[in-house]
Amino acid sequence: MSDETKDPLKALDDKLKAAGVGDGQDASDEKERGGAGPAFRMATDLVAALIVGVGIGLLLDYWLGTKPWFLIGFFILGAAAGMLNVYKVASGFGSTVGYKRQNGAPVELDDDELEK
Repeated sequence: MSDETKDPLKALDDKLKAAGVGDGQDASDEKERGGAGPAFRMATDLVAALIVGVGIGLLLDYWLGTKPWFLIGFFILGAAAGMLNVYKVASGFGSTVGYKRQNGAPVELDDDELEK
């Protein structure tokens, strides 16, 4: 058996490092690069949630003939969903790839743990 078939994740990691990808930067480096990317994502998340909420409200109002009650309700729900998404982006919730320990070191799993 070759070394590549024994540990495909290690082989992939070696190939990525050779290509210059995955040079040890993680999500905490995003703060040093500036805030334009997260700011655009927050704005897009907020606007998209509002558009979806208003769209669902308008469709339900048209279908059920209850103007403007569903529009108002789904506008509020869309705004709440958008603010929740903005909060998640601002706090960094779910922005890291993989598992990390409290000290920031990545968790390395054995082959036995991967099979479970």
